Amino acid sequence: MPMSDMLLTKRHLLGGSAVAALSVAFSAFADTASAANSAESADDAPPSPDGDVNMTDVLKPGPLPEIALGKQDAPVKIVEYMSLTCPHCAHFAVTTFETIKQKYIDTGKVLFIIREFPFDPRAAAAFMLARCAPQEQYMPMVEMLFKQQIAWASPDVDGRAALLQMSKLAGFTEDSFTKCLTNQKLLDDVNSVRERAAKDFGVNATPTFLINGKRYAGDMSVAAMSKLIDSLL
Repeated sequence: MPMSDMLLTKRHLLGGSAVAALSVAFSAFADTASAANSAESADDAPPSPDGDVNMTDVLKPGPLPEIALGKQDAPVKIVEYMSLTCPHCAHFAVTTFETIKQKYIDTGKVLFIIREFPFDPRAAAAFMLARCAPQEQYMPMVEMLFKQQIAWASPDVDGRAALLQMSKLAGFTEDSFTKCLTNQKLLDDVNSVRERAAKDFGVNATPTFLINGKRYAGDMSVAAMSKLIDSLL
């Protein structure tokens, strides 16, 4: 999903208006998901990097606590920039990430860091809610948001109402939900993570993976990411 220039503000977050650009993305997502198994073999080759990054700078934490999985001294370092309204990010999360976690993160071969790169107010609101949950609930909440992405992020639904309903399943009340989404510092910090990625590391699409000094834009299959990781071990 390409980068948007939309300013993410508190007024936008609490508004009910949908993001028009998502309509195209969500229509494409159905085709992507239904064709995933048949197209898997064509996507098995590891992708070519589209640029270099300084991993020492990349691994410096930003204003939000790092969501890091795996050993800090793992030989392969991966930072994923994602947007919760991005269908390609959802596809990676649902079809690839868990296998990569079992094969490489849990075995000490990969340090995997997840960072926010919201493309629109609805994605920013979802990230804020995940950040307002207890830290150990961040990943389960993100997983839930990706698996039910169309239910809350599709342009033809009331995003605020849908996010409220899902947040209640994670223990939020209507009051804590509203307080979270009106936390200006948290919104500023989420925006800062996105702006740093764009300015310092050349991120302009999601998902983007920064892996051992190289930048890779786009979804990856299990086979493609496995081959890429194996080449670095």
